Amino acid sequence: MLSKFRKSSTFWTLETIIAVLALTGIAVHLAVRFGIGGRWLDPLPLPRGWEWVGVMSLTTAPLWCDGPVLAVLVIGGVPLVIDLIRKAARGEFGSDLLAGISIVVSLLLGEWLAGALVVLMLSGGEALEAYAVRSASSVLEALAKRMPTQAHKKVVAKPPDATGEDAPETIIVSTMLDVPADSIEAGDVVVVFPHEICPVDGEVIEGRGGMDEAYLTGEPYLVPKTPGSLVLSGAVNGATALTIRATRRPGDSRYAQIMRVMQEGEQRRPRIRRLGDRLGAWYTPLALAIAATAWATSGDPIRFLAVLVVATPCPLLIAIPTAIIGSISLAARRGIIIKDTAVLERADRCQVAIFDKTGTLTYGKPVLTDMVPIPAQPSSATKSQSHRDWDESWILARVASLERYSRHPLAGAIVEAADQRGLKPLVVEEIHEPPGHGLTGVVDGVVVSVTHRRAVARDHPNWLALLPPQGPGMECLVLIEGEPACLFRFRDEPRADGAPFVGHLGPSHGLSRVVLLSGDREAEVRHVAERVGIVEVFAGQTPESKLEFVRTETAKAPTLFLGDGVNDAPAMNAATVGLAMGQNSDVTTEAAGAVILESSLRKVDEFLHIARRMRIIALQSALGGMALSMIGMGFAAFGALSPVAGAVLQEIIDVAAILNALRAAWKPRSLSDY
Repeated sequence: MLSKFRKSSTFWTLETIIAVLALTGIAVHLAVRFGIGGRWLDPLPLPRGWEWVGVMSLTTAPLWCDGPVLAVLVIGGVPLVIDLIRKAARGEFGSDLLAGISIVVSLLLGEWLAGALVVLMLSGGEALEAYAVRSASSVLEALAKRMPTQAHKKVVAKPPDATGEDAPETIIVSTMLDVPADSIEAGDVVVVFPHEICPVDGEVIEGRGGMDEAYLTGEPYLVPKTPGSLVLSGAVNGATALTIRATRRPGDSRYAQIMRVMQEGEQRRPRIRRLGDRLGAWYTPLALAIAATAWATSGDPIRFLAVLVVATPCPLLIAIPTAIIGSISLAARRGIIIKDTAVLERADRCQVAIFDKTGTLTYGKPVLTDMVPIPAQPSSATKSQSHRDWDESWILARVASLERYSRHPLAGAIVEAADQRGLKPLVVEEIHEPPGHGLTGVVDGVVVSVTHRRAVARDHPNWLALLPPQGPGMECLVLIEGEPACLFRFRDEPRADGAPFVGHLGPSHGLSRVVLLSGDREAEVRHVAERVGIVEVFAGQTPESKLEFVRTETAKAPTLFLGDGVNDAPAMNAATVGLAMGQNSDVTTEAAGAVILESSLRKVDEFLHIARRMRIIALQSALGGMALSMIGMGFAAFGALSPVAGAVLQEIIDVAAILNALRAAWKPRSLSDY
């Protein structure tokens, strides 16, 4: 019954409605009681042998006087008790079991006000927790929404005025129709407009441009696409339209495979006991034993109820959700969105940190790191002798001037490097980009070309001996007047604070292992690992292999996974705590338990400190409140507290526990220690 309402994203959940009803009923009851004379009315005497059945204890007051609290017990208490019974039937004995028993016993013994107070405490705690745990839609829904529902299918047909048997068969026209993406079959021709998401796996047959495939590969670059290039479903097209021939149906595509492993990970994700239930596992039997002993030794069932009312674990039901909500508020003010409140409870227990490389330990964009000059060929010494005197700035100024007209993913890095050196743009003429040969233009009277190693191997294999060995990262070759002059190398550089951040994870946060798990090449991944101080490196990983790795590690010890791409989403969902850095992908942010809005490792450290602080404050509030409740149980067991007085005492304890729990929302002097 309650689970159906908990799925609602609105404020008015069933718990909230019951809490408002209980508060209203108690207020009306107290107003009526004090308004008719300011004293409690004594119950009528009962026949001998029936004194313990308080439900038959009619009072001299009108029925409507006790009606509000009785309505609270029936309307509000019954649904709560039914839900608790269902949990008990599934073997879930949480910290709220005492509250359910108190409601039933108070109804039987006629202590309706005490029972109404328990309903308020129970529903109020659950309403607070329901408020704390409401978050965005599911990961699979985000995956499905990301993909286009329509595709621009290109069809070939006879023109409208060329129908019938006499129509010339040689006259054909092509047209484009918007059709459901699911209807695309292998062999169909599809047009992908600029900045659209590719709906199918296929091969480019017309057009030249680039696609962002970071959701799968993790690489932060646009991948050039020319006729013959393969494209992947889910990739974001660049600034030019591409015509592709589908090689698979959408249901068999790479993106569909990611959705399937994501769904499998969601189904296999284990349920984890909450902090309050773990504490209630020993507190509940203890309270029941004290209450039963008090009844057995005194023969007074009222003492049994009084002990249970005082024992109702509201510090668990209210203080812990309050600490969680306060921590969510603090995290939000620090640019950290908590989507799954359980990550706050689990983060401090993680023993293994697993990091993706691109965009997490690196900045996520290419940077020009090296310019390697290429010696002149002996045969060209006379023709171009002067070009050996060109320095790096001379070459960079001309290449950057040309690249300002390019949409290649490395163009921005070249232009940025030139701007940092203060190099001014030069006049560029005769720009052209022959397919497969790179970009060429006349810059300040000099012919400059920017190409790649594959083109050199195809057109000038004798030049390969002049080129330095291919290293990690990306590269491009610069030709001056048709001759190789310089090799530009690019890397996605590690973050400046990567090494101190990784180094402090063990001493400050108790993480025994740090692993780098990436889909990039081995050389590039190891370069970053050495720079930041990570020893365990796993390169060339697919989303499926990442998922399997995280599952294996999580089965051994609690894991924390940090990533930023769609290719990280399945593994992130399988980890004990999944963190998404940045807002590069809706799918990734849906899979994560928390989202770091700013791409900063310091914010990750702040999250870890907020989680630890929340756990400490929640335990202080819960254990402190339970200790005070146990003292109150002692007084109730000896008859010093009535059920109503016990409920009032419990409310005082609740206030103290909640006030302490509210500290979780206050920002301490520092949230980072590296």
